Formats: sequence, structure tokens, C-alpha cells
Amino acid sequence: MAVLRRMARRGQGADRGDRGVRGDHGADDPLDAAQERRVRAVLALGGVPQADLPDGVQQVRLRLLERAASGREAPRDVSAWAAVVASNLAVDWHRAKRRQERVGERLAQLRHPEHPSGEDTSVLSVAVAQGLDELPAAQRQVVVLRFYADLPVRSIAAELGIPEGTVKSRLHTAVRALRARLHEDEVV
Repeated sequence: MAVLRRMARRGQGADRGDRGVRGDHGADDPLDAAQERRVRAVLALGGVPQADLPDGVQQVRLRLLERAASGREAPRDVSAWAAVVASNLAVDWHRAKRRQERVGERLAQLRHPEHPSGEDTSVLSVAVAQGLDELPAAQRQVVVLRFYADLPVRSIAAELGIPEGTVKSRLHTAVRALRARLHEDEVV
């Protein structure tokens, strides 16, 4: 919720002192008590920890105020709009959490790099080669150009005369098939 905290802090500035006890948001509060409870429920059901719920509620308020300040009309159903925004914030919270976990894993690997044995490497190489042989020619071609020749997607598309999206699609399908093959063979 660090993302939510940072974003909410940007909008709190001057009115921070105007707020009294928790829940006493004054007449200019864009969310009434029922809407706030609904936002909290959506965030909680979305997996946001209890400690981060107030930040999420503040973020919904901030977005509603920013919408009004930009001159756009208020949503027809503020409660429904706030619930959708809360749901999106919960998704963002999970994405940020996963991103932080991946960064932590990458940093841990830098500290303790794993060096597979020669036998593990050769078993993996043979399995990948067999998997490549089973791929359709078009998929095998983009995999080889991308991962063995180390060409960027843009260059592959230009060289083959196909759209970048087609290259990405073929890569995605081929990598998924290779991954499935390696899991079936219990190589990885």
C-alpha cells in the first residue's frame, strides 16, 4: 500500500489539519459513511491488509476530488464508481506486492547465485533442443532469433516482414509450449 500512501499524501497537504477524529471528514467529504464502508469492504475483500485500508479509502477520496477539480462531472452512482476504483486499487496493491517480491528474489539471487551442475545444464539443453524440434517452424524461428541470436522483437519483425505483435504472439505461444514440455519431462 506504499503506492497508495504516497498517492494519498499528495492530496492531503493543506486539508490535513481540517480533519478531526477518524471518520469526521466534514461537509466537503465526497464519500458518505455508507460509501466509505463499501470502499473498505471492497478493499478488504480484494486482499488489502487492514492496516492499509485507510490509505485506500483516502485514495478513492482523492480520485473523486481530482475528478471534480478537473471539471469532469461527478459519476452518476458515486457508490458504484468508488467500489470500482477500490477494486482497481486492490489489484494495483497486489501488482506492487508481486513486483516487490520479484525484486527481492532477484536481489537474493545476486547475493547467492545458483550455479547448476554440468549434468543439470546438459539435461536442460537436451530437453530444450527436443522441445524446439517439436515446435512449428514459425514459432521455432522466432524463439531462435530472440533467445539464441539475441535479437529484439522489432528487429525480428523487420527481418521476417511481419508485425511486432505477431512476433510477440509466436514467442508467447512457443515459450508456453516449451515450458509445458519441460514440466512434463520434469526437467524444471
